[in-house]
Amino acid sequence: MFVWPSFAQTTEAVIEGFEAAWRYFGGVFPVVIPDSMKAIVTAADNTAPRLNDTFLEYAQSRDFIIDAARIRTPTDKPRVERVVPYVRNNFFAGETFIDLSDVRRRAERWCTEMAGMRVHGTTCCRPIEAFRTEERSLLLPAPAEPFDVPRWSHPKVHRDFHVEVLRAIYSAPHPLLGQRVRARADAKSVKLYFKGELIRVHPRKAPGQRSTNPEDLPKGTEVYATRDLDKLRQMAAGHGPAVGRYAAGLLDTPLPWTRMRQVYRLLGLVKKWGADRVDQACHKALETEVIDVNLIARMLERAKEADDTQTPPAPNVVQGRFARQAAEFETKATRR
Repeated sequence: MFVWPSFAQTTEAVIEGFEAAWRYFGGVFPVVIPDSMKAIVTAADNTAPRLNDTFLEYAQSRDFIIDAARIRTPTDKPRVERVVPYVRNNFFAGETFIDLSDVRRRAERWCTEMAGMRVHGTTCCRPIEAFRTEERSLLLPAPAEPFDVPRWSHPKVHRDFHVEVLRAIYSAPHPLLGQRVRARADAKSVKLYFKGELIRVHPRKAPGQRSTNPEDLPKGTEVYATRDLDKLRQMAAGHGPAVGRYAAGLLDTPLPWTRMRQVYRLLGLVKKWGADRVDQACHKALETEVIDVNLIARMLERAKEADDTQTPPAPNVVQGRFARQAAEFETKATRR
């Protein structure tokens, strides 16, 4: 037998106990018969229990079969049930332990030196000798490396097209806004699934950090969302050299992403007034070394007002519904 004391019964703690058992026995059992604990069985059923996703993945990685015991049926695992009072009375009773590591270390030694060396009442042989001669060869190979326990969750895609997984932020395709996806997080990566299909893979981030794939964002918002300052400078320079230098001046601060809205406003002025006018206004502003996008907007407004004042107004001629051309009223002189 193998005894693994624990204060918790989470999936991670149960997997830790299984890994300790494989190390102790030197191999993996082909079949595991657990009871209906939530760490393994999500929804108990006598014929088709629904298993925990994390533990099911663990069983697949270690290549053993899960045959969960039925509810309130201790006869499905009588050997385990029978040794519980034996361990309680012969190992725990009257003992004092320093901490959890101490009790685990002493429990393993007790399993080998005491429980394993006793003469079993049914088999009439020592359990550790029967294991070494008959049972060890039936085990599956021992794991070569520790299992990376994944964490599954069902986050919602928020308005910024990101989901929260283990207190870190990851982007999801923008058509899934408001939907819930399945997230699998391990030590190296975070995978997002929707309706059973893998939709995105991100590198694992520490709590408080984020990972954004520009393809997940609506077209036209990826530059702002990803804080791509180089791309923003290129967009401004494409409308004229002065516009490019003015945008670079706006972003020339210790926190340049806080000025990205001002550059977007400058690009909006280009769309409204045209690239040539904005480039001229930026050139004049740069000569005076004034970096203020509001100044550019005022300069363009004043230039328009000056143009309207210098241009004479067009005559206000109203064409009537039944108006005719003047030639129609001309008369020809007649000879007498």
